[in-house]
Amino acid sequence: MKLQAKIGDEISTVSFKSEGDRVFAEVDGRQYDLEVLEPETGQFSLRLGNRRKFEARVAVDQEGRSVVWIDGRSFEVELTDPKRLRGSAGSNAESVGAADVKTAMPGKVVRLIAAVGDSVEKGDGVIVVEAMKMQNEIKAPKNGTVTAIRVAEGDTVNAGQILLSIE
Repeated sequence: MKLQAKIGDEISTVSFKSEGDRVFAEVDGRQYDLEVLEPETGQFSLRLGNRRKFEARVAVDQEGRSVVWIDGRSFEVELTDPKRLRGSAGSNAESVGAADVKTAMPGKVVRLIAAVGDSVEKGDGVIVVEAMKMQNEIKAPKNGTVTAIRVAEGDTVNAGQILLSIE
């Protein structure tokens, strides 16, 4: 998966692939081989090769921005998928086609606000996911009807996982 990560005024190209407890990442052309453990939702223990081990926490705010804490420092990180931006260049709340609602980070589904067949408007809350002991209401990206729900309350979800679809 290839993303853009913005921290402050700096934008980096990030791609990653996970295989079990290993994550192979590339940030602006630099390669990283990480061993990643998640003892609790949103808490990560990372080992970079045989060198450095560090702890990280991740939370998502109401606007979908990620806040990452590493070694006592916090960073606000905005992740965007350039492919998704290209595909939605002229989109608005009335756009046609399905929109998949995904989670930005691992967590647990605590409440389904919308049900299949419900009409929703852009910005309406559709599902609540808990990450880092914070409940995050995920909002509809467009006006439409909920056509599919792919998770249930209590499910553990991964970053980028499709939660529901709206047409």
